[in-house]
Amino acid sequence: MWPSILQHAWRHAELSLDALACAAVLGCALGVAAWAWSSVRGLVLGAAALGRTIPSIALLTLLLPVLGIGIAPAIVALTLLALPPVLVNVDVALREVSPAVLDAATGLGMTPLQRFARVSVPLALPVALSGVRTASVEVIGSATLATFIGAGGLGDDIVRALQTSDIPLLIAATVTVAAMAFVAEFLLGRLAARVEVH
Repeated sequence: MWPSILQHAWRHAELSLDALACAAVLGCALGVAAWAWSSVRGLVLGAAALGRTIPSIALLTLLLPVLGIGIAPAIVALTLLALPPVLVNVDVALREVSPAVLDAATGLGMTPLQRFARVSVPLALPVALSGVRTASVEVIGSATLATFIGAGGLGDDIVRALQTSDIPLLIAATVTVAAMAFVAEFLLGRLAARVEVH
């Protein structure tokens, strides 16, 4: 049982990390765009809100005709799932930076780009990281559905356990998913706290 759990846990972690990395990059870019250009903010945030209403399994099904089965559609679906909390938190974090602090930076002779890189980004980082933290838990939990499109992961063990009424396997696989989500949430929480302190 445990060799299967460990093998599938590794694939589960790969799927989750790949999707989270993609979502972090895209979410930061879209969040900055929403903050910088009010003309696109409504569109970006509206799309993010709509994306959060689509069930994970429905998203996987919609991608099947386009990307087929396997790892690619799973990563795309998980990335789209993780995207909303990341970009929303980036937008909110940048908007919460005090205008007085930005005015002080301007008074010191900083250019707009320097203000963004040296003032806005460091102050916004803790809130932005909390979006990644939320997304990580959602992605790890939803990655179990990747089994239905042949991407593997711990969902394979969960489905097999349900089909064969193998309760020990079901418990082991479920607890492993929960443990992975807990570890990811804990580590990102510590990172956010450390960034906020410094």
